[in-house]
Amino acid sequence: MIAQINKEYFKTRPTKLWTRLISYGLFEGRPATTKGQWLNPFVFKLFELWKTFPQLTTVNSPVFIIGAGRSGTTLLGIILSIHRDISFLNEPKALWHEIYGEEDIIGSYSNGKAYYSLDECNVNESAISNAQKLYGAYLTITGGSRVVDKYPELIFRVPFVKQLFPDAKFLFITRNGYDTLKSIELWSQRLGKQENGNVHDWWGVNNRKWRLMCEQLIPESNYLQSYKTDISKFQSHKDRATVEWILTMEKGIHIQYKFSESIFTFKYEELLNNHTNVIKKILHFTDLSMDKKLVEYANRAIRKPTLKKKVAIHPILIKPFLNLMEQYNYNTI
Repeated sequence: MIAQINKEYFKTRPTKLWTRLISYGLFEGRPATTKGQWLNPFVFKLFELWKTFPQLTTVNSPVFIIGAGRSGTTLLGIILSIHRDISFLNEPKALWHEIYGEEDIIGSYSNGKAYYSLDECNVNESAISNAQKLYGAYLTITGGSRVVDKYPELIFRVPFVKQLFPDAKFLFITRNGYDTLKSIELWSQRLGKQENGNVHDWWGVNNRKWRLMCEQLIPESNYLQSYKTDISKFQSHKDRATVEWILTMEKGIHIQYKFSESIFTFKYEELLNNHTNVIKKILHFTDLSMDKKLVEYANRAIRKPTLKKKVAIHPILIKPFLNLMEQYNYNTI
């Protein structure tokens, strides 16, 4: 499905076809696990061009969707993209690589140094100018007045993003840990590939994301730092996904405390079971008007959750996993 567009999406608001195709083709880039990477040099040439212009549009209160991958972030982003005022970017990692060249943890655009976490000390005038100009150009070309950017890993970069966009708002969506790690496992089994001697899957090009996670995030984790040596040897997608969920949920607790006024937290399960109420709360939090077309699309796009079986957790991860499940009010029995 190109740019997450289907018949229902087009039927609900046909004018959004243009916005999504522009986002997909000119701003998001094509990561290592997808087709169409021949387009990336053209995308980066356009970025360089737009950076030479004065800022075309003021970027007001951009909204960032964050959380663990496979937690409903894409579904939420596509629903919000129907809104008349919104231009939606789905994991625009090429754009972020242009903003800050040492952020590519996947290895889609660089094999050099990269940082999983970014904070205030990583911000410089170039990054601020790049962010404002590129997002301004995006709004100008797509005709939107507000940006919604879904990039789950930004949960580790909230202080950095707040320096680029002081009025930014964040939608932190959580999901039952068992379901999340199972979904990550299935994703990598389904979409992971080997190409020219390299492995491209959920864990980055040749395990780049996993390696950076072990080197940079685990030593700072109150839950996992004591197990770094053992965890770094994990090979199964399920065990690695459990580690990623723990690290993300742990970071989520920290940022909710530090940036409480800028973050709205809710469950994926709530979105599925009571989407009208959740959407109203999201629109209120982000200062967006109610849009009947958005609600209509949500009514058709959202499916009730199916009950999934619990999966076995690696022994050294059981305690932190269950502890965080309880903190986020998920059933552990």
